[in-house]
Amino acid sequence: MTDLYRTEDKTMPAVCYALYLLGFATAGVTTIIGAIMAHAQQGTAGPDMRTHYTYLIRTFWGFLLLAVGAGIVGGVIWVIGLPLTIVLVGFVFWGLAGLIWCVPPVWFGVRCIVGLVYLSRGEPHPRPYAVLA
Repeated sequence: MTDLYRTEDKTMPAVCYALYLLGFATAGVTTIIGAIMAHAQQGTAGPDMRTHYTYLIRTFWGFLLLAVGAGIVGGVIWVIGLPLTIVLVGFVFWGLAGLIWCVPPVWFGVRCIVGLVYLSRGEPHPRPYAVLA
C-alpha cells in the first residue's frame, strides 16, 4: 500500500495502458511502443509502479503467445471446416474458429482495464504475475 509520505508518478504507467488500448485502433503499433516504454521504465520505477510495469510487460508477451496459439488452433479448425461446409457442418467449425480468435483481444482488453482500475486508485497491482486479470 502507498503511505502518506511516498507518492509515485502514475503518469507513465497510465500512458502505457493507454497505448495498449489504443493498439486496438492502430493494429498494435502503439501497443509495441507501450511495451518498449514499460520495459524501459520498469528498472527506475518505485515499488508500487513496478508492479504495474511487470503486469504490462506480462500482458504484452502473454497476448503475443496467446494470439499465436489461438491463430494456429483457430486456423486448423477453420481449414477442417472448409470441406465440411458442403454438408453445412463446416459453418459450426468456422464459428468455433471465430470464437477462438476472439479470446486473445478480449483477454488483453480486460487485463488493461483491470490494471487501469488499480492504477487509478493509486494502488500497486496485487497480482502482477497472475495469468487471469
